[in-house]
Amino acid sequence: MSAPQLSPRHAGSASFGGAFAPPMRDSESVKSIWLEYWAWPHRFWCNGRASIGLDLRRRVGIPFTAMAELSVQYLTTREVAELLRIKERKVYELAAAGEIPCSRATGKLLFPRQAVDAWIVRKSSGLDRDAGSLRPNVFLGSHDPLLDWALRESGSGLATFFDGSMDGIERFSKGEGLATGMHVYSPKTDVWNSPVIEARFADAPVVLLEFAWRDRGLIVRPGLEADVRDIGALRGRRVVPRQAKAGSQRLLEHLLSAVRLGPDDLDFVATARTETDAALAVLDGKADAAFGLLGLARQYRLGYVPIIRERFDLLVERRAWFEPALQRFAGFCLSAAFTEKAAELQGYDVSGFGRVHFNGH
Repeated sequence: MSAPQLSPRHAGSASFGGAFAPPMRDSESVKSIWLEYWAWPHRFWCNGRASIGLDLRRRVGIPFTAMAELSVQYLTTREVAELLRIKERKVYELAAAGEIPCSRATGKLLFPRQAVDAWIVRKSSGLDRDAGSLRPNVFLGSHDPLLDWALRESGSGLATFFDGSMDGIERFSKGEGLATGMHVYSPKTDVWNSPVIEARFADAPVVLLEFAWRDRGLIVRPGLEADVRDIGALRGRRVVPRQAKAGSQRLLEHLLSAVRLGPDDLDFVATARTETDAALAVLDGKADAAFGLLGLARQYRLGYVPIIRERFDLLVERRAWFEPALQRFAGFCLSAAFTEKAAELQGYDVSGFGRVHFNGH
C-alpha cells in the first residue's frame, strides 16, 4: 500500500457529488446566496432546483419566515420525488398504497417533512433504527481547533463530544449527534473520508460536506527538525499517540508501516485525546514528537516537519442541516471572521467549505 501524497487538492475530492455538487462561484457570490436564501444547500441537494417555498416567495411576495416554515413542515409530490430520486408517478403509487406518510387535507397530496425523514430512516441501512429521530444537539467525531472555535463563535448552541473520527462515525450511526467531523484516509483508494461513508451510509439521508484541508506533520521540540525529517526518523523517540479510533492515529500507523516501523519501534507516551493535548505534550517536554497540525505547532512555537495535507469533512443528517443550530454554524463558516481565523491559525484551506463529497439517499 502506498502512502498518501502531498497535494493542495486531493484528486479524489472531485469524484463525488456529481449533479449534487454546488456550482463553482467566487466566495463573495456564494456568501450572498447563503445570506439571502437559508436553503442554499437544499438547492443543490435537489439537483440545483430551488424549493417551492423560494419560488412562491419570488412570485407572490409571501413573507420569507412564513413560507420557510411551511416549506420545512410539508413537501410537495415533486419535492419528495427529488428527495428520493424517483419519478413523481412512483410517489403517487407509494401514497396510494399507504407506504409513505402523506396528507390530503387540502385536496392535494402533502408530505409532512419530519414523518418522511423518519420513514426514510426506518427504510435505511447503515443507520440504527430510529437513529434519525430525536438526535441530541451534539457535534461528534474528530477534534479540530478551527471547528471547535467556529461552533462556539457562531452561537450554534451545539455541545461537542470529540473522541476520534471512527468513534464519531459509530456514534452518529446510533443517533447520538447531529453531525460528526472526520479525516479518515483510505489507502486502497487514496481518498479521504468518502469511501468509508459511502460503504456505511449509502441508503441513509446524510451528506458529507467539506470543512477544510489541513497541513499535518510532526510537531517536535524546537531545534529537533534537523534530526527528525520524516516518519522514519521517529524510531526510538518518544512519540505522542492518539486514541485508537482517531483518524490521525490510523494514518500514523499506515505511514509507519510504509517505512517498516511498528509500535515497538517507537517509545509511545501517554495517549492524547485531542489535537491540542498532543501538541501540549511536546511543549511540556513529555514527548519528542507528535503527529499533529501546523496551526498548533505555530501557536505553541514548536518545531514542525510537514508530512501531508488531509481533508477534514463533516457528515450531517440532511434534515438537521436545515435546523437553526447547524444553519447558524454554516452561515458563520462563510463569514469573513471565519476566513480570517483560519488564516491566523495557519495550515488551513477553507475555500472549499460546503463542497459535497457524498450525498446519501
